[in-house]
Order: sequence, then C-alpha cells, then structure tokens
Amino acid sequence: MSILELKQVTKRFGSKKVLDNLNLTVPTGSIFGFVGENGAGKTTTMKMILGLEEMTSGEILVNELPVVFGDNQTNLLTGYLPDVPEFYDYMSAQEYLRFCGEITGLSKKQLKEKVPEILSLVGLKLDKRKIKGYSRGMKQRLGIAQALLNDPKLLICDEPTSALDPSGRNDFLEMLANLRGRMTILFSTHILGDVERICDYVGILDQGRLAVSGSLDELKQQYAKNQIEIEFSHEADLKIFTSKLSELRNKGVLKDFSFDPSKNLLILSYTQAYEEVAPLVFRIFESCQIFPNTIKKIDPSLETIFLEVVQ
Repeated sequence: MSILELKQVTKRFGSKKVLDNLNLTVPTGSIFGFVGENGAGKTTTMKMILGLEEMTSGEILVNELPVVFGDNQTNLLTGYLPDVPEFYDYMSAQEYLRFCGEITGLSKKQLKEKVPEILSLVGLKLDKRKIKGYSRGMKQRLGIAQALLNDPKLLICDEPTSALDPSGRNDFLEMLANLRGRMTILFSTHILGDVERICDYVGILDQGRLAVSGSLDELKQQYAKNQIEIEFSHEADLKIFTSKLSELRNKGVLKDFSFDPSKNLLILSYTQAYEEVAPLVFRIFESCQIFPNTIKKIDPSLETIFLEVVQ
C-alpha cells in the first residue's frame, strides 16, 4: 500500500505550467527523497499535498483519501516542516508544544505524556531556554517535534537542511533516520548527498515532470556504468596487469579501460555481468602474482544519476 499518490497532477500559474501530469507514488514506511533543482516545482507539490494550493487538474490521495483544496481532513494524517519554521520566540519548547497541542484538540493528560516524549526524541527535552535563544538547527528540531504531535502517518519536510551548517545538518539527518519505521517521510530537497544518506526511495523532478522514480538501489543498478576500479601498490603491477588485458578483450568482456599512473589506478569498463567479469580479473591477478590494494565495482552516485536524467 502507498501512503501518498499523485495522479496526473498539473498546476498552472496563469500561462506558466509549473507541474505537468505529475505521477508519484510514495511507499508506506519509506523515507522518500523528492529532489530537483530550485524552481523545479517541489514546494508547489508540497503545498498541494497539504491542500494549501489548488491543483489545476489531477488527483492526490493521502492514505487513499482525496486531498481537497481548503479542506484539512487529510492533514490530520500529516505532519509538516517548512524550510523556515516560525515560532513564538518568547515561549519555551514545552510551552510552545503544549500551545500547539491544545489548538489541535489534545487533552492536558495527553500533552503531559507526549510533550516530554517528543522533545526527548528530537533532543530538546532538557533545554529550558526560550525559543529566541535557539540556533537554526534547534528550531528545525522543534519544528519536527511540532509536526509529530498528532502521530502523523506522513511527515513532509520541505528543504529542511538547506540553511543548516554541517554539524546541524548531520544531527538533523540522524534524527530523521531514527524516525524510520514510525511513519513515512517525504523529504524534499536539492541537496543530493542528504538524500543518498537516509532515503530508500527517490523521485527526481525536472521542470515539473517526474524524470525518474524508484528505490535508490534499483536506480543505481539501472544507471550503473559497468566499471571496476583497481588500485595497485606499485606502477610495475599496473603495467603487468594492463599488458594482460588482451585476454579480457579476446573473451568479449572488456569494453574499455583508463588508468592514472600517478595513483596506480585502473578503471575497467566491461560488457557482461560483474559476477562473470570479476573471476576473470582475479584469474589474471593469480597468474601474474599481483595483489592489488583495492578492487571495487563503481556504483553511480545519486548526483551522477541526477545529472544524467535532467540534462
């Protein structure tokens, strides 16, 4: 079952088409990275999922319930963290969460139990300061705490790490990763390294269209270049190995190779399955008594995949 589905969603602002027949499925329980360049339409998509922006056409379902512009029924199932959350700075974190909880109908008994639990989850339980003294990273943590108050099935994060320093980003990503399994997380960002670190599914938005979508592992397999990187201890070993590459070429498994003598590094491009090529490579090592430092299959990064599908 999918917690979130977008079906042929189109959005126009006047004559400008921001989203063009967008189809997107977010599996339940996943951390789904929704990536694209600035201006690709990510924030507009988030607003429509929350019923804050009206679709021109199409359908959005949250937990199989249709999202209706101006109707907050599906928002009872969602938590939302904008890129720059706003707070009442004169309150403490506990005061602010109690205030938000009362507005949403939680009882004092529920809040007495939930507020300390959630603040502990996001690492703010022991902090007694007023919010005005919080760093940007701490405010993002409080924003997550607010989004979790009603135990959402779907947590939507819109560019949450874009303005954080490296330490704050690391802490925030660890916190999101720790929420895995408690809910589904839709993580919208243009920072590809963050997605690669914590997400198991990815959708790439390009000029209002979904360019590609799937599990991160599947996409890496799909866009793999069939390459092996070998690092040798000595330049002499590199020369011996390259002199034997005709054996692989004659077997029809070698497509091309390149090397960097200054680093004793060789990259092989092959035509068959890695499981078939690797034993042939190791056979050459054995026959020549060469012992490389490292040998590894080169998997494409999300950045490599992104650049390939959007250019």
